[in-house]
Amino acid sequence: MKQKIYNLLEKGAHGKRFNLIFDYFIMSLIILSVISIVLESIAEINAEYGYYLRVFNGISIVIFSIEYLLRVYVSDLIFPTNSRIKSALKFIFSPYGLVDLLAILPFYLPLFFKIDLRFLRTLRLMRFLRILKINRYDHSFKLIWDVIKEKKSELGVTGFVTFLTLLVASFLVYHVEGDAQPEQFPNVLESFWWAICTLTTVGYGDIYPVTGLGKTIGGIIALLGIGIVALPTGIVSAGFISKVQERKNTMSNNTHNCPHCGKEILHLPKKE
Repeated sequence: MKQKIYNLLEKGAHGKRFNLIFDYFIMSLIILSVISIVLESIAEINAEYGYYLRVFNGISIVIFSIEYLLRVYVSDLIFPTNSRIKSALKFIFSPYGLVDLLAILPFYLPLFFKIDLRFLRTLRLMRFLRILKINRYDHSFKLIWDVIKEKKSELGVTGFVTFLTLLVASFLVYHVEGDAQPEQFPNVLESFWWAICTLTTVGYGDIYPVTGLGKTIGGIIALLGIGIVALPTGIVSAGFISKVQERKNTMSNNTHNCPHCGKEILHLPKKE
């Protein structure tokens, strides 16, 4: 029974996609669930159809909860260890496990804890995280996720350089503009907002330097932003192209022409 559940949830064994219908069902449910959240935000629709939207939300939560519990049940097949508890914890704290948990958590928390109703608005925002569950079922999302995991070191370095640049810019503009504009640049943290807007070349115009040195610093930071902010995009794009080419080469290596009809035949490697 456990193996059958595993085959349903994790694409089955020996290349057989027993869970294709299940994947499409969950993806459709996620999309419909997100659409229902959007519709709930429209006062006129919520007033007339709010009850039905809440019923649908409850049904989707039950289905997501069952799926989550089933994944915990077969976690020792997904993450083999010498203990079922360790396997379950590995799944629960894995990226996919955390996304699955956050997708259902906002529904259950108010049932067990007395929470300020104003805080429930924040929990409602967490419901939108269900859209991240699509990553588990869609090939394109998985490809991007694989690229990000593969390039995490490079992305980490660029993120650190970006943060360091923002911090230096915040200190500089605070000390240069603080006396001239104490309301706009009262401290380094307030200056950090200006640095983010300038480095990303957004420039809302709500805060800007007025001294000559401050304008010079702002110009340098804006020019740096053109290159620094573009680095992660370039890294992900290069990794994405490389991954797509790698998969094309794999597909090409697994094909040959039929000796009888000349048609190209694809041979997929069997899973162990």
